[in-house]
Amino acid sequence: MIEKPWLSEYPQGVPEEIDLAEFSSIVDVIDTSCKSFADKVAYVNFGKELSYAQVDEYSRAFGARMQALGLQPGDRIAIMMPNVLQYPVAVFGALRAGLVVVNTNPLYTARELKHQLKDSGARAIVIMENFANVLEAVIDDTDVEHVIITSIGEMIGFPKGTIMDFVLRRVKKLIPRYNLPHAVRMGKVLTEGKSETLKPVQLTHDDLAFLQYTGGTTGVSKGAMLTHGNMVANMQQSSAWLGSNINLGREVIITALPLYHIFALTANCLVFLKFGGRNVLITNPRDMAGFVKELGKEKFTAITGVNTLFNGLLNTPGFADLDFSHLSLTLGGGMAVQRAVADKWKATTGVTLIEAYGLTETSPAACINPMDLADYNGAIGLPISSTACRVIDEDGNPVDVDETGELCIQGPQVMKGYWNRPEETAKVLGEDGWLKTGDMARMDAKGYFYIVDRKKDMILVSGFNVYPNEIEDIVATHPKVLEVGAIGAPDEKSGEVVKVVVVRKDDSLSVKELRDYCRNELTGYKVPKYVEFVDELPKTNVGKILRRELRDQYGDPRSSD
Repeated sequence: MIEKPWLSEYPQGVPEEIDLAEFSSIVDVIDTSCKSFADKVAYVNFGKELSYAQVDEYSRAFGARMQALGLQPGDRIAIMMPNVLQYPVAVFGALRAGLVVVNTNPLYTARELKHQLKDSGARAIVIMENFANVLEAVIDDTDVEHVIITSIGEMIGFPKGTIMDFVLRRVKKLIPRYNLPHAVRMGKVLTEGKSETLKPVQLTHDDLAFLQYTGGTTGVSKGAMLTHGNMVANMQQSSAWLGSNINLGREVIITALPLYHIFALTANCLVFLKFGGRNVLITNPRDMAGFVKELGKEKFTAITGVNTLFNGLLNTPGFADLDFSHLSLTLGGGMAVQRAVADKWKATTGVTLIEAYGLTETSPAACINPMDLADYNGAIGLPISSTACRVIDEDGNPVDVDETGELCIQGPQVMKGYWNRPEETAKVLGEDGWLKTGDMARMDAKGYFYIVDRKKDMILVSGFNVYPNEIEDIVATHPKVLEVGAIGAPDEKSGEVVKVVVVRKDDSLSVKELRDYCRNELTGYKVPKYVEFVDELPKTNVGKILRRELRDQYGDPRSSD
């Protein structure tokens, strides 16, 4: 039996175990919150508010229409859009119809989208028109039968939403031409769904809720199977941890991280749904000036983010002048929080930046620092309720306090496995339920965990996992490339960026040519920022690239001339 020294460090009122039986599924939570907080505002986007009653109505209509189209419980539906009002409507509606949601990054290239749609076997997709041309390029090679198109302004309404769409389409010309003749508009789906009846689906903790794609701890993008039980557990764990700090029906949470990312999906979309919170959706957080302007309109009580987002806000004029008197919770995850950023955040807002740790495979929260933490402490926190963590050596044996080894996690939030990948599942998930994270960590005497090193090969760009194999596979297809190794290079803004070290076949290959080539195949954050040309790569005697040596020799943020 594993010792749990962290229990003595738990904040007052946080239970050792959570009540898993309170909700039978995510749909149970949706039903409860929509009824309990019917007259409260659930979501805000570009000034447009949706009440919990409206979310209830719209998501029921969406789910009813999906059923009428012939989608069956367990069928997969891809949802590909930024943070807009349509996102919770589509996700909640899909879950109510018993469907499995496949969250899809709107920035995917055609190659990446095709892989995810084919791998998941998605029968339907809800997609923002900005990205419909990418879908057009691959849809014939997928199982997608139903396409629902929407726009940034569709649920904002007249006249504001109409004007926004006109500007994007006609003035800024940001909507590429596309041809999807059988696609239907989201508005039509909701209108037709309102006249249809949503047939209740009996869901249990064992039923799949999300296929959340990730590189996992190794290799190509694969779908982590997150059940209703996994997600309900993490909602219960997170809400128990926040405990008395929360005022039901009165919280205002800022959601700038994309909801298709597991961090914001659980922490913002679902946990604050349970709390009856007002969820302010930021569609384009890269527009920092516009982001700060939106913050100025809200008496926000909570904000989540990654280190780069907090750093960006702190360096945006006007942020320091905002009213932080209502702010009580700042939660950082997705990537390591830097001490300099945490200290500046505390000095500017008066609120401690609390660091948390998790993985897509853990739905995601596994460790969180106490909410009453006085100052940044460099730890990822304590294992949350109903969660055990341990650090093991290469032989699988537990190591002593303050010794480094691989972090492993056990709890009801740990995924069922990887979709259709039993061998990959077996590599990271033992029969005893312990998940090998691949992260090197240590535990101190009080039960606080610290990440010492990251997964050996993974590159973490602004909280997003980038795996060298994928980058190398693409770069290697360039006819002028002989060999390539991908590594992370330090970056002040993103934490890390992608760097490739290349042995050329043809010396005429330039840095610009190779980066332009990658832009056609890779999402923006995966495109190498640095390209360095060398005569040979460090390898083992069997020809395997020695990544540690590669990082040691070429890890500087520089490109060849």
